[in-house]
Amino acid sequence: MPVNLSAPQAADLHPIPGIRLGITEAGIRKANRKDLTVVLIDEGASVHGVFTQNRFCAAPVQVCREHLAAGYGIRAMLINTGNANAGTGQDGLARARASCIALAQHLNIAPEQILPFSTGVIMEPLSLDRIQTGLPAALADAKADHWLRAAEGIMTTDTLPKAFSTQVEIDGATVTITGISKGAGMIRPNMAT
Repeated sequence: MPVNLSAPQAADLHPIPGIRLGITEAGIRKANRKDLTVVLIDEGASVHGVFTQNRFCAAPVQVCREHLAAGYGIRAMLINTGNANAGTGQDGLARARASCIALAQHLNIAPEQILPFSTGVIMEPLSLDRIQTGLPAALADAKADHWLRAAEGIMTTDTLPKAFSTQVEIDGATVTITGISKGAGMIRPNMAT
């Protein structure tokens, strides 16, 4: 059912201090499509996650849980679209971990400080070589004001990007809230896979 959303405007999305976003076209599934996003997080940030409650969950979900539990302090997120790395077994886990290792080498941090996210087609091997090849361009693109580009970079079947931003005053300090999301056909049961 259509919800009559309008596309967000880049100028309406406030940067978050300590967050930079870089996006590139890595050709993970299709050419000429933003499909690889890195979110760089300054040291000292607090990062938490909410995940599916299903016993079956995709490789990136499993790796994210492991990395958050390791307690190293999350410094980056790595998001690809076009391939969900779901239903891929041990090979999928190895590819999710290898993508974290590849980004960690660029950032000189531990792989456990990276959270991998994948969205798209299920039961196909993740294109690790395309992710590795695309990382330098995504990192070079990283800017504090790339929230709209990042919203575009996580789309799969979405018809337009989804983002929201607001600023509020709390005890005399300006607090900025900015977020992006993607549509999901697999909301249930228990927040998809």
